[in-house]
Amino acid sequence: MTKMQQFDHADVEILERQSLYQGFFTLLKYRLRHRLFAGGWSEPLQREIFERGHAVAVLPYDPALDEVVLIEQYRVGAMATTPHPWLYECVAGIIEPGEEAEDVCRRESLEEAGLQIGRLYPMLSYLSSPGGTTERLYLYVGECDASQAGGIHGLDEEAEDIRVHRMPASQALKMLQAGQIDNAATVISLQWFAMNKAKVIENWCD
Repeated sequence: MTKMQQFDHADVEILERQSLYQGFFTLLKYRLRHRLFAGGWSEPLQREIFERGHAVAVLPYDPALDEVVLIEQYRVGAMATTPHPWLYECVAGIIEPGEEAEDVCRRESLEEAGLQIGRLYPMLSYLSSPGGTTERLYLYVGECDASQAGGIHGLDEEAEDIRVHRMPASQALKMLQAGQIDNAATVISLQWFAMNKAKVIENWCD
């Protein structure tokens, strides 16, 4: 089998970088060129990139009750394609400068679901939409006491209005299969969990 060439950062030349918008998020415009698979360099390209930082998502799971905890909140970006823009999601948050991903899991679980998280098991990380944003998400399963989950949570200063749901893990997977859960971090988290649940429980029992 022929070894395929692997390009890296040295195969991209940034010609210009311009800030188009600076607010809670940032929008940048790049002019660049990159090496081509057939050899040589591309013509200069223009690309806009949405800079929103990187984030974590945590799926709270109670191994004693075999229950997961999901949150529900309004998402303006869902209005274009769904009649129900209140989405079932994992707990999630942006990684602030100087923060570790696991610290964000614990902070956001308390803020968004009122839950204390015990042990954390890393699932995977992925690029959310690399054609338009640099954001990478880090996914975890977090040990919790699901009997403590419920109510409405969120920070007033962030205009959060979050309803908490506890349910059997099997119910969450049925909701996924029925298309009731359709945001990327939660879809990926539940699919990974379905394939690796036994491995997580075994690790926590060691």
